[in-house]
Amino acid sequence: MTHLRSFVLYSDFNCPFCYALHERLHRMKLLESVDWRGVQHAPYLPRPMRQWDGTMKAELQYEVPAVRRLDPDLLIELPKGKPNTARAIDWAARLLSSDIHGGMEFVRLVYAAFWRDGLDISDEAVLDQLAAQHTDTGIPGRAEERSGSIAREWEEGWHGTGQSSVPILVSPDDRLLVGCVPSEQIVRFFG
Repeated sequence: MTHLRSFVLYSDFNCPFCYALHERLHRMKLLESVDWRGVQHAPYLPRPMRQWDGTMKAELQYEVPAVRRLDPDLLIELPKGKPNTARAIDWAARLLSSDIHGGMEFVRLVYAAFWRDGLDISDEAVLDQLAAQHTDTGIPGRAEERSGSIAREWEEGWHGTGQSSVPILVSPDDRLLVGCVPSEQIVRFFG
């Protein structure tokens, strides 16, 4: 799937740094030049989402305050766990391939549903509701095979960067910006 957008953003819905970067790009009005591509940086996560304890709970308790320090204006809550994002990425692939603006709104809704509202975005019913919020034409057919091939292309592209983390921005000349960085760095990268 190719868009007329010149930058690529590899991102995962269950990563608070991805959410923070996405919202920062939105506020900076830079998303119009970004081709969002969802990837699973943690495909082993459960579906349905389970409440975490131990190491994963400690990770969440570290990550969310770290994101708050990076972006004090960001609305973010500590979720109960981290969900598997395969279904949400497939939904995004379907919607982005049929309506880029509606698809990008869906992406933003999914981030908010998880990071603000604590919803389980691995739940198909939650995704159905979010998709219905942004479209007047109805929910596109469940083209699982097509969206799966798009998601696999995104995954291959992400692996092709040589990085294993998210978020990653890729410029038209293949420069990389890894992580949720200060706004000044983003401006230089896009400039």
